[in-house]
Amino acid sequence: MNRWTVAILLCVLGSTAWAAPKPCEELKQEIEVKIQAAGVSSYTLEIVDNDEVQDQSMVVGSCDGGTKKIIYQKNG
Repeated sequence: MNRWTVAILLCVLGSTAWAAPKPCEELKQEIEVKIQAAGVSSYTLEIVDNDEVQDQSMVVGSCDGGTKKIIYQKNG
């Protein structure tokens, strides 16, 4: 019985941490790593408020609890 209690508690705590909002700078850094790994050399990533987004196709991430977006633009 104690094992089940511990297992359920760990699942609940794990799901809470998984759903926590990610800070924008942390997410932006993770996205930069993936872009550079794909071999893209000239690009711009910008953190903007939701109301500043003009083209949804440029959004590559949402952060700070959904209040901001990360915009990607390839240069050159």
